[in-house]
Amino acid sequence: MSATRSPKVSERVAPKAADPQPAKKKKHDDDDGPDFATLFRAWVESHRASLLDSLRRLGKQPIGSFFTCMVMAVALSLPMGLSLLLNNVERLGGSWQRAAQISLYLQLDASAQQGESLREQIKGMPGVADAEYVGRDQALEEFQQQSGLGDALRELPENPLPGVVLVTPNEVDKPTLEALRQKLSELPKVQQAQLDLVWVERLAAILKLGDRFVFGLTVLLVSALLLVIGNTIRLHIENRRTEIEVIKLVGGTDSYVRRPFLYMGALYGFGAGLLSWGVLAFGLDWLNDAVVGLAGLYGSDFALAGVPVADGLSLLLGAVLLGYIGAWIAVARHLRELAPK
Repeated sequence: MSATRSPKVSERVAPKAADPQPAKKKKHDDDDGPDFATLFRAWVESHRASLLDSLRRLGKQPIGSFFTCMVMAVALSLPMGLSLLLNNVERLGGSWQRAAQISLYLQLDASAQQGESLREQIKGMPGVADAEYVGRDQALEEFQQQSGLGDALRELPENPLPGVVLVTPNEVDKPTLEALRQKLSELPKVQQAQLDLVWVERLAAILKLGDRFVFGLTVLLVSALLLVIGNTIRLHIENRRTEIEVIKLVGGTDSYVRRPFLYMGALYGFGAGLLSWGVLAFGLDWLNDAVVGLAGLYGSDFALAGVPVADGLSLLLGAVLLGYIGAWIAVARHLRELAPK
């Protein structure tokens, strides 16, 4: 039995030792496919082709593409323009620190030297940006000019007005300002410390209301913008339905099908961002002529600030992202319907 089994073992082992095929098969197993550079070049080429295809398709419909970008630009310009106008209104209100000054009325027997010394002491205190001393004679002169009672005041036997130290705080915060006022009222030669924040609080409330209005308007218009982008991309998808079904039939992935539409949405957003930036710059410049004329009547050199570069770039980036997101939502919604039947 052993003699009959030996040839079978030798026949089974010998072909494996003589056959060079396993070594070649191992060599092929070590080949994992294209290297990273090849794959990266293919990826870049695929994106380049999608971008050029999107540009070409938009270029075939210049009028329609322009009006789509213009509708998006209007939706972007309204909240951005209102926000810029609110910032200018805040500047028009003057310095908030200046508006929230604390007036320290000194005792009548306080001399000018004591007033100046007190001003220097207050100026070095924490939470104080600046301090200014107004002497009794200067206060009387200003009151005569502003009140129109100059002749009557001259008949008074002595100056009834005290010296005043005007304290400008570092920040406008009601609890902090109240604590500072209380501290300043305890200084020597200070008879009364007065803080008037009524109109500052009213202006702050108006600006806060404006900020909320702009935020709500932004949410509504961004939603409308996403609908515009989604509807536009949906029309492009419907026009290419047969082409997309063929691509998926031959093995095209969802990302390959989605890519041209995402570029198209980003291009719509880029165009809308540029148009919106231009509309805002032109609108503020056009409105600035009337604002400068009105401010000149009040002896002010106030002028509207233009669109800051940082805000313009943020607007452009936000428009591109909104276009991209709108296209993604539209494609994701309809991609399941594009499977080949």
